[in-house]
Amino acid sequence: MNSPELIKYQALVDELNHHARQYYVLDDPEISDGEYDKLYRQLLQFEKEHPEQVSFESPTQRVADAPLTHFEQIRHVVPMLSLGNVFTEEELHAFEQRITKRLQKETGESFSLVYAAEPKLDGLAVSIRYEQGILVQAATRGDGQIGENITVNIRTLPSVPLKLNTKQPPEVLEVRGEVVMLRSGFEAYNSWAEKHGEKVFANPRNAAAGSLRQLDPRKTAKRPLSFFAYSVGELVTEKHFGTHFEVLEWLATLGFQINQLNTLVKGLTGCSDFYHRIGQLRAQLDFDIDGVVYKVNDLSLQDTLGFVTKAPRWAIAHKFPAEEVTTVVEDIEVQVGRTGSITPVARLQAVTVGGVTVTNATLHNEAEIYRKDIRVGDTVFVRRAGDVIPEVVKVVKSKRPKNSQIFKMPTHCPVCNSLLFKEEGEAVLRCVNGMDCDAQRKESIKHFASRKAMDIEGLGDKLVDQLVDSGLIHTPADLYQLTEQQVAGLPRMAEKSAQNLLIGIENSKKSTLSRFLYALGIREVGEATALTLAQSMQTLENIMQADIDSLTALPDIGQVVSGHIIAYFKQPQNRTVISQLIGHGIQWPDIQKSDQNNQPLQGQTVVLTGKLNQMTRSDAKAALQQLGAKVTGSVSTNTDLLIAGENAGSKFTKAQSLGIKIVDEQWLIDTINQR
Repeated sequence: MNSPELIKYQALVDELNHHARQYYVLDDPEISDGEYDKLYRQLLQFEKEHPEQVSFESPTQRVADAPLTHFEQIRHVVPMLSLGNVFTEEELHAFEQRITKRLQKETGESFSLVYAAEPKLDGLAVSIRYEQGILVQAATRGDGQIGENITVNIRTLPSVPLKLNTKQPPEVLEVRGEVVMLRSGFEAYNSWAEKHGEKVFANPRNAAAGSLRQLDPRKTAKRPLSFFAYSVGELVTEKHFGTHFEVLEWLATLGFQINQLNTLVKGLTGCSDFYHRIGQLRAQLDFDIDGVVYKVNDLSLQDTLGFVTKAPRWAIAHKFPAEEVTTVVEDIEVQVGRTGSITPVARLQAVTVGGVTVTNATLHNEAEIYRKDIRVGDTVFVRRAGDVIPEVVKVVKSKRPKNSQIFKMPTHCPVCNSLLFKEEGEAVLRCVNGMDCDAQRKESIKHFASRKAMDIEGLGDKLVDQLVDSGLIHTPADLYQLTEQQVAGLPRMAEKSAQNLLIGIENSKKSTLSRFLYALGIREVGEATALTLAQSMQTLENIMQADIDSLTALPDIGQVVSGHIIAYFKQPQNRTVISQLIGHGIQWPDIQKSDQNNQPLQGQTVVLTGKLNQMTRSDAKAALQQLGAKVTGSVSTNTDLLIAGENAGSKFTKAQSLGIKIVDEQWLIDTINQR
């Protein structure tokens, strides 16, 4: 093939990608559908005749030929955090007071804040990674740390560029945004699906999530999905940005769709005006939203504010009031949780709330059910709290049946018949039968196997129920004695599924002390508390033998949590299970005890910024902590040291302005080696 033909082919690829962007991203088509189809057929003919010359960015290459067998897991380099919520003007005011107070404390200055205000799209959050301008990977948000690899499915979305629209692409760009199914596309798809006997979706959000999790990307390609970019994660570039809005404008030039309703507002008044304006437009929009988002626009102020455990301090979601509908309570049952808590649940006459069919709603606890006086047969208002969890708001007492009976909480566990107990000062009834109660046994094993705990791939909730009901497992330790024959013999299981489960169980044996502690399911010991225990006490033996004084001396561990920890390890059956788990090969690397006399950064506050080449960010943070440093995410007057990798951004500039000592990655490595 001669060069002019190749040039003509590349020009055709570029022209088709240009028109796809005009249509799907900018909503401003320049040619008719018929003209586009004609060009596309020319492209297909050329590629058929010259398959060796097919370009990776050709629109024909968006869909893979074969379905996946499963979704791989991907760890996010920069965690995908969720946002905090406010529902009232008072809560919004409290949010701004918190951040302005913190900014004044950190900088000594007062601020009149400008916010980037955006509609909060109701879809599926994803991250899309580009290297040297080429799409290489896409993942769901997952739990914020680990998501699922959906690269082949994301490639099918016409609003996602396969190659960035720039001659000077960043070395690395991770774009974050929301995949949605527009209402117009949702209605058209459901109409088609109904005619062809395919699955009809309940609402656009479920449609978007279900479409992205198709193992066959050819099915995803048939769904009318759109991607709206709203931020970046990992970014390695020589470009510098001062505001969030500058980042969005840059993403638009690269070929991404940015919501046209995004705007800048000043202070609480501007936020409130935006909230009410979007609320009035909500019914007219072609996409579902469940609120608006406010982000401090100045990136240096974002750095100063930093993050709490699971959310940025500099952003908040202002949610719309939940939709309320009426239905009838057909029954009230109680469920038993992992720690024995007894929760009343209303079984409802099916009703649609916010596009989702609801048949159950939590009644929280005994005090709540009596306060609202909810009875079987009552007509009630139901809403999805935060547009997620169904709850009963109130009873329509004028419609109450004359023979209604006041609901009484059971005195015995509905699963194991043990006497229920309420601790002093608690509102919750509990079954104290522990792992001898099948309900608690199932929930404890599900927690043990969960992603943030032992992360046993292939062990879902239904399979745990089967394993317990069949008598194959009674404690988490029994998982490590399962055989392929036992698992394959269960209903809806096969040899391959059994093999995969046993591989997942075997892989889980290599863990960390903090994950193991969290997996044990000790009351009120979450991920953060488990990490504190592991880092402070170093060994499981030390933790099991700890007394109340040594535990309460640790950061953020008070009397109540200490009591739960001590009570857990006093139980002989718990100690037996732990011994069995370790006997089955569960292990973790030793935690090195810090030498207080050999910690050159003892008491110093250190910030990491930029790209590190010789170690990961998490390894660097761990090393700094071993050197005695406190590692934070933002530069302030309290910062003692900034470690700057390649392409350091606003944190570097701020550290310079404050006269903070700045060193490079090699300095950190030399310091570690000198210990």
